[in-house]
Amino acid sequence: MNNKSTKHTKVLILGSGPAGYTAAIYAARAMLKPVLVHGSQPGGQLTTTTDVENYPGFSKVIQGPWLMEEMKGQAEAVGTEMIQDHINKVDLSVKPFKVAGDSGQIYTADSIIISTGAQARWLNLKSEKNFRGFGVSACATCDGFFFKDKEVAVVGGGNAAVEEAMFLTKFASKVKLIHRRNELRAEKMLQQKLKSNKKIEIIWDSVVDEVIGTNDPKSVKGIKIKSTKNNTTKELKVDGLFIAIGHDPATSLFKDQLKMDKEGYLITKPDSTETNIPGVFAAGDVKDKIYRQAVTAAGMGCMSALEAEKYLSNSK
Repeated sequence: MNNKSTKHTKVLILGSGPAGYTAAIYAARAMLKPVLVHGSQPGGQLTTTTDVENYPGFSKVIQGPWLMEEMKGQAEAVGTEMIQDHINKVDLSVKPFKVAGDSGQIYTADSIIISTGAQARWLNLKSEKNFRGFGVSACATCDGFFFKDKEVAVVGGGNAAVEEAMFLTKFASKVKLIHRRNELRAEKMLQQKLKSNKKIEIIWDSVVDEVIGTNDPKSVKGIKIKSTKNNTTKELKVDGLFIAIGHDPATSLFKDQLKMDKEGYLITKPDSTETNIPGVFAAGDVKDKIYRQAVTAAGMGCMSALEAEKYLSNSK
């Protein structure tokens, strides 16, 4: 292999959401000259979020893509090198760590910060895609506020779905929880809370078949649900639909190398972003399935850069 196609860095950051960009800002300010590799759509999940009202520091509504552009610009301004490439192979058993991109570029790094994020699972209905961001959401904490005194539906049966449904009762007048089976997977205590909440109605053995709404202006008016028992359909009048059927962390590259839980989230040490391999850190939604907020991802990005700096200075 000729040296031309190998690029070495002290800190290699994989992924470009709030975690990756914040890690880059801190690593660059520590004079570590980080290299951040991002895919064809930099900015992560926030680039699909239009109105952001809960990121601290902005009293007026800001746009998700704009916030990511600003973070990217800030990271570049302090000395981060940004490279667009798709990483297809990672070897964490060698020092320096070795990473390969589709471009043919080989990257070697003394430390790696993984901030490849996660993606909400969707139902993959055409109508759902059409109304995404206009009444169809995968985040109650982000969008629940917009449904004050309205009726909404939540799809799912695990802890996340139950928690989303409970959270939405703070705003919505009625929450319908739609589950394809006749019992929930959620923890028993959560189920008890859910069932004792007067605002929540559970619709068993059903799946969402179609989202119904208007296109001008774009808004959800209802959903068509189908029985999993006899395939009969009926329409429900709702103003919003929340999908809570899980997230998929982007961790397939690290299988059999890094410790992860059964859902594929990377496991880090308590109060740390350190994985089971020293010098490899994980920040943001790739390891966090509890909070999943831009601000917590950014916080972890900061932690990972500080921990990488400490690791590098100790391993000289």
